[in-house]
Amino acid sequence: MILGGMGLVNPLTTTGAKIFAPAYALFSGLMFIGVMGIVLTPVAHRLLHKFHIDEGKKK
Repeated sequence: MILGGMGLVNPLTTTGAKIFAPAYALFSGLMFIGVMGIVLTPVAHRLLHKFHIDEGKKK
């Protein structure tokens, strides 16, 4: 709901729903960050190789 920008449709009435909604929002946000990290890691790695950032100082 948070990532999609939809928000809540109906007010939460039960205690279980009030606990589930923020827990699910936190879980989905962390999963989104984790998946994007996994997806973008090869791109960042390729850029480091392209610009020779990972070589360090040679003697």
